[in-house]
Amino acid sequence: MSDPDFDLDRLAKRVVPEPRGEAAMLARRAAMEAFDETSKKSSTATQGTADRPRLIHIATQIWSHMMKTRFLSSTAVATLMLAPIAGIAAWQLMQLRETSPTIVGQTEVKQDASKDALAGNKIATADKKAATPAASPAKPVELAKERVDLLAAGKAKTEADALVRSEGEEQFAPAVDGGAAIVSQDTLTDAPAGVEVRRKQVAEPMLAQGRQTQNEATGLMAPDSVIAPLPMPEPSMVDEVNRDKFPEFKSNSVVAVAEQPVSTFSVDVDTSGYSSLRRALNQGVLPDRESVRIEEMVNYFPYSYAGPERAEDAFKANVTVTPTPWNPNTKLLHIGIKGYDLPVVEQKPANLVFLLDVSGSMDEPDKLPLLKSSFRLLVNKLKPTDTVSIVTYAGDAGIVLEPTKVSEKAKILNAIDTLQPGGSTAGEAGINAAYALAQQAFVKDGVNRIMLATDGDFNVGAASEEDLKKLVEEKRKTGVFLSILGFGQGNYQDVLMQTLAQNGNGIAAYIDTLSEAEKVLVQEATASLFTIAKDVKIQIEFNPARVSEYRLIGYETRHLNNEDFNNDRVDAGDIGSGHTVTAIYEMTPKGAPGQTNDPLRYKTGNEPDTYTTSTGEYAFVKIRYKLPTEATSRLVTQPVTDQNAVADIAQAPEDVRFGIAVSAFGQKLRDEDATANYPVAEIEKLAASAKGTDAFGYRGEFMKLVRLAQGLMPN
Repeated sequence: MSDPDFDLDRLAKRVVPEPRGEAAMLARRAAMEAFDETSKKSSTATQGTADRPRLIHIATQIWSHMMKTRFLSSTAVATLMLAPIAGIAAWQLMQLRETSPTIVGQTEVKQDASKDALAGNKIATADKKAATPAASPAKPVELAKERVDLLAAGKAKTEADALVRSEGEEQFAPAVDGGAAIVSQDTLTDAPAGVEVRRKQVAEPMLAQGRQTQNEATGLMAPDSVIAPLPMPEPSMVDEVNRDKFPEFKSNSVVAVAEQPVSTFSVDVDTSGYSSLRRALNQGVLPDRESVRIEEMVNYFPYSYAGPERAEDAFKANVTVTPTPWNPNTKLLHIGIKGYDLPVVEQKPANLVFLLDVSGSMDEPDKLPLLKSSFRLLVNKLKPTDTVSIVTYAGDAGIVLEPTKVSEKAKILNAIDTLQPGGSTAGEAGINAAYALAQQAFVKDGVNRIMLATDGDFNVGAASEEDLKKLVEEKRKTGVFLSILGFGQGNYQDVLMQTLAQNGNGIAAYIDTLSEAEKVLVQEATASLFTIAKDVKIQIEFNPARVSEYRLIGYETRHLNNEDFNNDRVDAGDIGSGHTVTAIYEMTPKGAPGQTNDPLRYKTGNEPDTYTTSTGEYAFVKIRYKLPTEATSRLVTQPVTDQNAVADIAQAPEDVRFGIAVSAFGQKLRDEDATANYPVAEIEKLAASAKGTDAFGYRGEFMKLVRLAQGLMPN
């Protein structure tokens, strides 16, 4: 530092100022917006190219390492450390950008974008009539250090923020958290309304610590410049570096059978929710509550349910009633559906279009590099007679590979290997180009599917969720389906990915590791690619003579109206070859203690004795589905009786016990009332009792995640 008497020991003894709420987030957001604004004004180069990624993306990479910890973003230390860190980040970012010459008077100056980044606004030159000496390269690190010196010396924050060095005098203006804009003397009269720009003489002692000339210390401005404040960002503009977006929903509530005996929902075979929460826990944080979809957790695991023997039957339902491990007064109705497993000889030829996001935001190790490795695995799984096309999108859509037989595997793999990131994201253009290629190589009575791989950042074209939803809905009528593979974090739009997959008759999976890619694209390739039943709906009718209340665990985003069950125009989920689907209801037997709803004072007319009780039915299960080439649904029914019940959960099959353990863990992560008093250790114990052979280690990994979560959860 400039003053030899000022050292870290003295700094450590100073009283840390009180934190100012969201100051760290405000400053961070303002800095990133300033970088983006600078890139538009000071560079004509295309943003998002391979050698020059988008500044907002670069800033996100750097800030994500610095600001992920709650300690730095929420304590007073952030107030003291934010400025030097911002200076260092700005310096690192600017090394990635080329400078462009700017003529000031008669002298050519290399104008570094870090000037705008540190100042937060456009740098105006001095009097245009006079030639101005060339400014030396910016040194934001030195500025940041001097600002820390001033703060540590007890100077006002506004004075430290507004320090400007020029030959002859020191000039100041009030500054705000968002930063300061450097303007010339000539522009003072043009200051924005409500922004006060004024001078303030500074005593010489205050400048004794590290006073330098403008060119030596900053290189940021011409002489006779002052600092004007940037507007404070609105609260709505402030967000965390992590911009992942998940659908918000309320957990299913307990329903009185006397009021609503029927429950209807669409099946869900997506697994992205489990992969997402696994990534969070492995990074040492609890997942966002909104990202926890219990049905996707349960359906992530393979189960050995009994399946149908004929393809025409599509699937078979397996029903079990067990005691509830977290509530002695209720029972669980476990429904396990197994799809028909197509033998290899019955698998139809596949026409696949890889629609790959190669925009600038994909330039991270867990995005494009992982994507390329994942699709190499899939290509090696396909048959030589299958067809592959590749479309990329970044700024515009481009065809990398025309429809090519997998017998030319080397050509396909080479096309994948040559992919490079760059550009903004033209999601709509890419989807249109992919559907066009799929139609070009369409296989009648075969599999025609687009595999969209992206980090979810659709920011060019018809980017609204509703527009893309309508596009995909129209295209699926042609017989081309759409599946989604998500990559990366920080800007993953899970809401959009779920919408596209659901309306494209496909699955949504999240690839966080190459092992996950191997699971989805190799081990479960037939389930992911070959649809055996579409628009699969489940409806349960509970018997009021035996069940007083029920609650569906999960499937909140898959709810259907009861009248939708018989309406073949209503879209629902699809099941692939060998897929399993699990649904779990918590039921309160008639007369059991702990009723959530008070009994009705005024009866509805459907008295319990009007229901048949001789069969001992708890409920009646109905399933509707369509074969892939049919428009009319088929119906499968099955009663739930005492013959399906076990007296102790230990008597239930391993698959049933493990699925129940996973559902309990999901409820704990969502902080549900039902499992509030059920220890996490008991969840692990239940899962361990049902681990089985665990050929691929999925269940063992789940138990590890349970232990990680236990250490992160409050007591």
